[in-house]
Amino acid sequence: MHLPTPRSGMPDHEFQKFSARAREASDLLKALAHHTRLLILCILAEGERTVGEIEDILGIQQAMVSQQLARLRMEGIVNTRRQGRLIYYRVENPGTVAFLRTLFVMVPAEA
Repeated sequence: MHLPTPRSGMPDHEFQKFSARAREASDLLKALAHHTRLLILCILAEGERTVGEIEDILGIQQAMVSQQLARLRMEGIVNTRRQGRLIYYRVENPGTVAFLRTLFVMVPAEA
C-alpha cells in the first residue's frame, strides 16, 4: 500500500485532502491510546462479545467496560448487534485488526 506523502509544490486541494486524512489518523490513534480500549479490541478481534463477557475476561467493572466501548463506538471503531436483551460488540473495520497485529509486532516482547 502506498503511503501518502506531502511534497513541495503539492496543489493546495491535494494538501488539504492529505491534511484531513492525517487528522483522521491522529483521531484514530487517540482513540486507541488507552490500555483498556486496546485490550477490548484484542478481545473483539477474535469475534463478537457482550459487555458481560468482556468484563469477565478483563476482570474489571461493567461500568469501565461500557465507558470504553462507548468511546470506541463513538469513534466508529466498534459496532453493535442486538439479540434479545444482549448487545454484541464487534470491530467495525477489519483494517483495525490488521493495525493491532502490526502494532503488537512493533512492541518488543519481554525476554
